[in-house]
Amino acid sequence: MAIVAIALLGNTLAEFSRSIPSTGSFITFIGKTFGPIMAVTTTIVVSIGYIIAMSSVIDISGGWTQIIIQKYFGFNIPWQLLTFVFVVIVFFLLVRGVHLSTQWAGYFFLLEMIVLVLVSVVALVTNAGHLSLAPFNPANISGGLAGFGLGFPVAVYMFIGWENSAALAEETDDPRRNVPKAIYASILLMGLSYLLFAYSTIVAFNYNVNALSQAQVPFITAAEKISGVLALFAYIAGFTSTMSAMIAGSNSQARLIFNAAREGLLPSALAKLDPRRHTPWASFLVFFGIGLAIVYIFGWTVEPVTFFGEIATLGTILVAVTYLVSNIALPVYYRRHHPDQFSWLKHLILPILGVLAIGFPLYALVQPGQMPPFNLFPWIALGIIVIGLIYAIIISRRDPTLGDRVGSIVADRE
Repeated sequence: MAIVAIALLGNTLAEFSRSIPSTGSFITFIGKTFGPIMAVTTTIVVSIGYIIAMSSVIDISGGWTQIIIQKYFGFNIPWQLLTFVFVVIVFFLLVRGVHLSTQWAGYFFLLEMIVLVLVSVVALVTNAGHLSLAPFNPANISGGLAGFGLGFPVAVYMFIGWENSAALAEETDDPRRNVPKAIYASILLMGLSYLLFAYSTIVAFNYNVNALSQAQVPFITAAEKISGVLALFAYIAGFTSTMSAMIAGSNSQARLIFNAAREGLLPSALAKLDPRRHTPWASFLVFFGIGLAIVYIFGWTVEPVTFFGEIATLGTILVAVTYLVSNIALPVYYRRHHPDQFSWLKHLILPILGVLAIGFPLYALVQPGQMPPFNLFPWIALGIIVIGLIYAIIISRRDPTLGDRVGSIVADRE
C-alpha cells in the first residue's frame, strides 16, 4: 500500500516537474499555485521536516558504526564522535560537487543493494520449504486496521528520498523529460527492493510476528539465523545504506534551502556558493549544523536506534503534510496556468487519490492517545507550521514583489 501511495505522489511531482522543473521542488510547486505566503510557509515546514528526518540518518550513522566496531573488533568508539566525523566527510564531499557526491552515493547504494539482495535470496533459499503468500494477505495483518495504521506510516517514511531527483533539476539534462523518469524509476526500484527485503525477513522468522516485533533490527536477526558471514554482510549493508541516504538526501534537500534563499524566501546568506565549484556550501552547512544539533541536544543520552525511530517520526509528519498540500496544488495549478494541458486522470483523479493515500498515514502519526514522546510530535509539528505561516505573512508584507520571484528560476530556462 505504501508503494501505491508514493506512486500517486510520484505522479504529482512528475507532472509539476514537466511544467516547472526547479531546484525549489515542493516549495516552487506549491508557491506557484497558492502564492508567496504558502511558498514561504512550505519552505519552513519542508526544510525543517527534511532536516529532522535527516537527523535520524545522522544519528544512526555513528550509532550503527559503533555497533559494528563493538561486535567485530571488541572495542568502543563513542557514536557521537563517529557521527561528527561522518557529517564532516559528507559535507566536504557535497561541497566538492554534485557529480562526485552522487557518484559516491551510487557506490554505497550499489554495494548496499548487492548485499541486501544476496542476504534476501539466501534467506529465501534456506527457507524454501515453507514459502507462502501469507504475508501479502490483508487478513493476516496483526491488529487488523489498527495494526495497518501503525505499520503504514513507517513504510511511507522508508520511501522518503524518492523525490530527491526533482531538486536536482538544474543538474539534469532535459529535466522536463528526465526528472519524471527518475522519479518513477526511483519509486519502482525502492518498492520492489522493500518487498523483497521485507518478505525474506518474514520468511526467515517463519512468519512469527511476535519474534519479528521483538527483534531490534529484524533483517540483521534474520541474517544471523542463517550465517555469521551473512550477518556481517547485513551489518555492512546497513552502513552503506546510511551513508548513501545521507549523501543523496542532503545533496538534494539542502538545495531547497539554497533555492529558497536565492529567491528571497530565506536570508540571502544561505544562497552563498563555493567560488570554484559553485556548490551551495552555506545551505549544506546550515542543513548539517541544525541536524547535528538536534542529534546532540535531544539524542545524546538516547540509544541511537531508539532515537532514530523517534526523530524520524517527527520529520515524517512535516514531510507528509508537504506531500498532502502538493497533491491538492496540482489540479489547481494546471487549471489555472495550463488549462489546455489539463488531464482529468493525471491532474485530478490521481492527486485526489494521493490526498487520501497520504492522509491515512498522516492521521496515524498525529492521532491522540500515543505514548511519549510521540504524543508531543503533532503539537511540535503544528507549532512549526504556525511559526512558518507567521514568518511568511511578515516577509510577504515587507516585500510585495516576493510573489514574482517564487519559481522564477526554472531549470531549463536560459
